Amino acid sequence: MLNRIIIMGRLARDPELRRTQTGTPVASFRLAVDRDFKDKSTGERSTDWIDVVAWRATAEFVSRYFTKGRMAVVEGRLQMRDWTDKDGNKRTSAEVVADNVYFGDSKRDGEGGGYSAGYSQGGYAQGGYSQGGYSAPAAPSGYGTPPADGDQFAELSDDDGELPF
Repeated sequence: MLNRIIIMGRLARDPELRRTQTGTPVASFRLAVDRDFKDKSTGERSTDWIDVVAWRATAEFVSRYFTKGRMAVVEGRLQMRDWTDKDGNKRTSAEVVADNVYFGDSKRDGEGGGYSAGYSQGGYAQGGYSQGGYSAPAAPSGYGTPPADGDQFAELSDDDGELPF
């Protein structure tokens, strides 16, 4: 059986970090996720408000680096939770339990808090956290060091000018 979900949206408010009685960190937040299609009558996109829960180091990472309006990509599983409200009625809630949380925008784009169309500088895999620690993009190996003038592209010395196909 498979229960995997990946969602991308903007944080509706700052994450709330709490601790269990045993001291385990848990962060909860809500993502505003736009639907891919527009409503025929209004011509506007509907938004789904999805509750997310992150545990342990992922919770601390989210509460430290994400704020209201930031774009986040959450990878995890869907969980249904039964509870009883203050009037004694039985309720069911759906939430995403996050395994990994990634930046969906650059810090510069996220500071405005508003929506910017499309993906920005790196989009999905700009950075993230996966239980083992923060993972920054790795530099390609075997190409030597980049030139000192800051240019990230360098001429290859063994290029014979012919295409390999």
